[in-house]
Parts: sequence; C-alpha cells; structure tokens
Amino acid sequence: MEDSRKGIIVIAMVILGVSLQLIEVESRPQVPCFFIFGDSLSDSGNNNNLLTLAKANFLPYGMDHPNGPTGRFTNGKTTVDLIGDYLGLEDYIPPFSSVKDKEIVKGVNYASGSAGILQETGYQVGMRVSMDQQLINHKTAVLKLAKTLGKNSTTHLKKCIYSVYVGNNDWMLNYFAGGIAFFQGKPQAHSDILISKLSDQLKTLYGLGARKIIVFGIGPLGCLPILNVAGICSNYVNGVLEMYNAKLKSLVDAYNTKFTDAKFIWINTMAIVSPNNLNGLGLQVTNIPCCGVETPVCIPFSIPCVGREKYAYWDHEHPTEAANKVLAKRAYSAIKKTDVYPMGIRNLARLKLKA
Repeated sequence: MEDSRKGIIVIAMVILGVSLQLIEVESRPQVPCFFIFGDSLSDSGNNNNLLTLAKANFLPYGMDHPNGPTGRFTNGKTTVDLIGDYLGLEDYIPPFSSVKDKEIVKGVNYASGSAGILQETGYQVGMRVSMDQQLINHKTAVLKLAKTLGKNSTTHLKKCIYSVYVGNNDWMLNYFAGGIAFFQGKPQAHSDILISKLSDQLKTLYGLGARKIIVFGIGPLGCLPILNVAGICSNYVNGVLEMYNAKLKSLVDAYNTKFTDAKFIWINTMAIVSPNNLNGLGLQVTNIPCCGVETPVCIPFSIPCVGREKYAYWDHEHPTEAANKVLAKRAYSAIKKTDVYPMGIRNLARLKLKA
C-alpha cells in the first residue's frame, strides 16, 4: 500500500514537472510584435490628449490596471492587453501617441475611442483617430521600423499578430441611437458599406506587411446598458449585427482564399460574450453597469459598484476586465469550435505561413 502511494506521488511529481515546463515555454513571447487597431475597446491612451469627450484617463477607469488610469475604457485590462499576456509579451503595447521609435519593433496600439471604419464615425464626441488614419499612422511606424531593421523588417512584420477590433461605433453611433435607427438606410445597405470599406482597409494592412490578422466580430451591442430596454437585450439590434457578422466572417474566408501567404481569423464575439455565456461563467450582472449608473460614462473619481468581478459592463458602453478575460481566453484558446474561424489566436501565432 505504501509503495502504491509513493508511486502515485512520483507520477504526480513527474506530471507537475512536465506541466511547469509547458507553462514556462508558453510564457515566452510567441510572436515578436503585436499591432492593434480599433476603438475604445482596445484604446490604451491615444485619446488622452485629444479634444474629445471619449476619454478614460481618470479614476475609476483603470483602478484595477497595474498602471492605473492610462486611458483604457475599463476598470483593468482590455481584451488586447490580455491577449498580449497569453502571447507571452513582456510589456503592454504602447499607444501610438506616445510610442518611442525603439519600441515599434515590439508593436504599437493605434486604437482610438469613438473611432470607426468610416471617417465620420464618432464626430458626435469630438476628435478621434479613424481606422483610415490608424493605417496611415501604421505606415509611418513601418517606415521607421525599416530604418531600424533594414531588409529584415519585412520578415519581422510577417511574424507579428495584428488585431482589428472595429465597427462597434459605426453601428452604435452611426446607426443605432437610443435604440432606434439613426440613418435612414436599411441595415443591409449600411452593412454592405462597412464591409466594403473594411475590405479596403484590410487590403491596405496586408500591403503594409501584415500576414497574421485577427478580425473581431461585433459583440451583442443590443445588450449594452445604453441600448437595452429596461435591462432586456434588444433582439432587433443583435439580429442586425448577426447579419453583419456573417458578412465579416465571409470576408475573412474570401481573404484567406485570395491571400494564400497570409491568414485572417474571425472571432465570434457575439456568442462569446453573450449574457447567457457570461452568466454561466460567474458574471451575474449583465444588464446594468458597475460605474456611471446614471451617466453614459463613469463620473471622475466616483465610487463604483461592489463585487465588480461579477459585472459584465463597467460603464454603459464598455465591458469590465472580467468580461474581457472571457473574450480573450476564448479567442486565444478556441475552447469551442464556434468561438473562432478558422482557428484561434494561439494557433495563428504558431502557424508557419508560405513564403
């Protein structure tokens, strides 16, 4: 009996040792760099010095982030921060507004609160960096990188991960205002305009050397506290976005066929952060915000809710770190086949592309 116990202990120690080795390997950077495009869901400070209402560089925003209120529109880490953790990156990717030339080699965050696919998106709140301008900024960074790395810059860029998480404001601000149609066109027409424009933008990104691109689908905006009705998700809003997401997934499919030396993946954000899924993972409050209950955003230095780890939304428009953790984990690991298409971020990072 004693020998059996010793044998079990030895086996357990071997398994533990192997597990620790695996964790050590996974903790190393899986990619040399990470470039981030999008809106407030990914912004890490690009709006701080802009003349805009879309700012989050004050408490209680950032109260749970290691660096405090940096301009992130949540209480802690954003989804891309957490994906960076999964990729084993040593530092947070700096915003373009303050990045140093020597830092570009590891990536840049271009995302801007209230920005969108369309140039005019977000005009209601003031200055912002549109997706088109983010690509112009990326071109500037690529040119600087070329001066640093010379001929090796092209190979370096091909190994990087690129995150494109944009389109939320093109729907929320341009099309849905207070839960009703703001633009007169049918949602199908608006969807086609966005897909056409984003298609051009992804082509531009590919032309600047990107070969491993994440394209996030739009989440259930109909469940946002600012758009839901009496705490109940808007099936109309989410139905429209399901239609758009299907087109986005098809765009990813088409680009994988067109650009055989690259890989585009689509993240099923709508399903991953649905209230039902979040409820099942312990996020019990999915219809009211933790902060700014009576205002769209958090009032500076106000006191947020108690037990924020159980809340899905930080303010009326942005998720908590707890919800971001769910999206980042599922996008990276592809726990369910329906989470991603055609693969998750972990496999994208490991993928050996054609020369």
